[in-house]
Amino acid sequence: MEKAKVFFTDFRTKAFGDGLPSKLKKMIKKAGIGEIELDGRFAAIKLHFGELGNISYLRPNYAKAVADVVKELGGKPFLTDCNTLYPGKRKNALEHLECAWENGFTPLTVGCPILIGDGLKGTDDVLVPVQGGEYVKEAKIGRAVMDADVFISLTHFKGHEITGFGGTIKNIGMGCGSRAGKAEQHSDSKATIDPELCKGCRTCYKECANNALEFDEEAKKMSVNQDNCVGCGRCLGSCNFDAISFGFDAAVKALNCRMAEYTKAVLDGRPNFHISLVVDVSPNCDCHGENDVPILPNLGMFASFDPLALDQACADACLAAKPLPGSQLADNLAQPGFRDLNDHFCNSTPESEWKTCLEHAERIGLGTREYELVVVK
Repeated sequence: MEKAKVFFTDFRTKAFGDGLPSKLKKMIKKAGIGEIELDGRFAAIKLHFGELGNISYLRPNYAKAVADVVKELGGKPFLTDCNTLYPGKRKNALEHLECAWENGFTPLTVGCPILIGDGLKGTDDVLVPVQGGEYVKEAKIGRAVMDADVFISLTHFKGHEITGFGGTIKNIGMGCGSRAGKAEQHSDSKATIDPELCKGCRTCYKECANNALEFDEEAKKMSVNQDNCVGCGRCLGSCNFDAISFGFDAAVKALNCRMAEYTKAVLDGRPNFHISLVVDVSPNCDCHGENDVPILPNLGMFASFDPLALDQACADACLAAKPLPGSQLADNLAQPGFRDLNDHFCNSTPESEWKTCLEHAERIGLGTREYELVVVK
């Protein structure tokens, strides 16, 4: 496979010159976004709106810059993300939209509509075949994501407590999974129901096709027959009281490989383009309700048609950078006896691992890890 082109520009601007949103527009145009037939087509722009309390997510200004370019090319953009697996402020579309608004993402600020990809309760998904999938045969992807004619990812590249870093593949694979899809990627276990939270409403009962939910008429509580449960996650979105949960117990390698396969399901068969900003590189995911100081400096904006090459280029840039003093990464390295893994992400969170994701992505044909870096001034 030929080397993929990854375009790059830094965060430097001239006094009284164009700002960073204009620089981002210039960069993605140079990277060839105009080669996509966008006229009259729906274009999903997948990003993370940030959990409430976290302020390291990408500013809405960047999302507007991408939406503006899509509109210039005749496209019909919308911002999208799918609901979360865990009970937070983004587990259903109503709270998710309110969270997005509070964090500055509104149709007025970003210049286009905002849609939650898997619907009101995170159950509006479609089964998408994974060509060459080894871990997943059919991915559960938010319907609005799959209904789009063109797919564009806008990623905040940062650290992650499990997968080492959260890049383009994680933004797409995990981010576009419905609540059931996220459960499939994260968990090797089956559903459990907290009797203290269960209201006995039986709403979940009709979602189960495997006779795994059993209602105790005397206690007025639902429980899970573990022998019948297949871990599909369909019951998860039906509960308005957060009584149903799945463990985050998938081994890191399995999680990484499933994310890569979910990403392939989202992208196969339609035009796609990817942007990643290495800025405010917090040690943990933007799903946290807080963010720590960045572990690395702001390095720049990257774009490519190849999501795998893009992740590799961003990772390489991060690994070549110096840790920021006072960060989690720097503090770990300063600890007496700390084992230096020669990897900023794994040094920041030693239990994390990221290479298996990129290796598996290449094996299943998601892209190439070989790239040519094209600098845009």
